Amino acid sequence: MAIVTEIHSGWRRVARRTAAATGAVTGGALLSTLGIAYYVARVLTDPKRPSTMDTYTMTPFETGADFEQVSFPQVRGGQLLHGWWFPRPETRRVIVGCHGYRSSKSELIGIATALWRAGFNVLLFDYHGHGAAIGSPVTLGYREVDDVFAALDYAERRVPDAEVGLLGFSMGASVAIIAASRRPEVRAVVADSPFAAHGDVVAHNISRILRVDGRPIAWLADLFIHRIAGYRSRDVEPERDVAGLAPRPLLIIHGTADETIPVGQAERVYAAAGKPKELWLGAGAPHCGTYFLDRPAYCARVSAFFDHHLLAPDHMPAPLVQHTFPTAPNLAN
Repeated sequence: MAIVTEIHSGWRRVARRTAAATGAVTGGALLSTLGIAYYVARVLTDPKRPSTMDTYTMTPFETGADFEQVSFPQVRGGQLLHGWWFPRPETRRVIVGCHGYRSSKSELIGIATALWRAGFNVLLFDYHGHGAAIGSPVTLGYREVDDVFAALDYAERRVPDAEVGLLGFSMGASVAIIAASRRPEVRAVVADSPFAAHGDVVAHNISRILRVDGRPIAWLADLFIHRIAGYRSRDVEPERDVAGLAPRPLLIIHGTADETIPVGQAERVYAAAGKPKELWLGAGAPHCGTYFLDRPAYCARVSAFFDHHLLAPDHMPAPLVQHTFPTAPNLAN
């Protein structure tokens, strides 16, 4: 009987030690996961560190376009946003360009110059905390929507009765869709490489970088983002908002080899959108890379899309110009 009691006592000691070790491992894993989630939230929202290249960038001077340096106030916050206005005084058609996350207006100079040469006024601008105006927290599409509203307000002051189109890339594509769904004066949208939902793209990139299931970490990061930046992932969901764009036209462009925002994200936005809509897939293109497959074809197609859906200089609907793009098939409904 004493032997049996000793065996039971030994098993209890082993069980307690095992439970303590398991608890330590579990607790350590939980703390590690929380730490990663907090780090993700800070990386997404912290101000960018200044560098020389923030101001030493390309300008429309290099492309030979006419332009003016402009500034206008935020809708909320009181800060000035800075941009370039490419003037075409003979028309009231205006394209507002929306750059990507932690990017700047200078990265849109190529397509902006092409649109200006095609006869459109163009406005490029930096969101607050982006471009040279760094030093402030940023978000992944939440506050930036308000900055698009401010750009639209400026364009409409500059050109009364403006026929406005939005052109966005990456986060800017998602922001353009959300902003247009809330601003009925926007008549057409081109969205290059949008994500469908904030939480999904964060989870995807956690998985891609850490080689783990990114969804639990993204869920925890969302809690920290709310404390740090005052918003939740569910506040930035183009897939939900895109239905509000119809019957205004939407052209979605996406590279099939995009690892940052998988092409399935664009397909989800396209499926949720009303008509008219087009989906142009850049075969083999990486993130925002369809432009580089064939620059002239890309510029011609985007210009033709806006030319068809915005009023021409004589205030009459422009005819649809058909182009052939062998490098990137089109799906349209």
